[in-house]
Amino acid sequence: MAAKDKGLGPVKRFGVRYGTTTKFRFAQVEKLQKKPQQCPYCSKFQVQRISMGIFKCNKCLAKFTGQAYTVMPLVVEEVKEEELVKSKDNTEEESEGEE
Repeated sequence: MAAKDKGLGPVKRFGVRYGTTTKFRFAQVEKLQKKPQQCPYCSKFQVQRISMGIFKCNKCLAKFTGQAYTVMPLVVEEVKEEELVKSKDNTEEESEGEE
């Protein structure tokens, strides 16, 4: 007999209901949601999920939005002005050469 519900963790409470794939996906989401989240303002792991996409830090009392189940930092690529000017000059030179 195979190991029953191996690796499902917290969703073993559902027993034989709802199917293996559904329970496995739910387990992944729930593990991600329940692990400690870091506040983007004070960097403490005191964040609680209030509702879908809304989080509150118990340390600095900041209320902010994130993804549906996790607080993910926004990845912003910094583009230097020099790079913008160079790319703009290159496109102008190419368009002048075509005429």
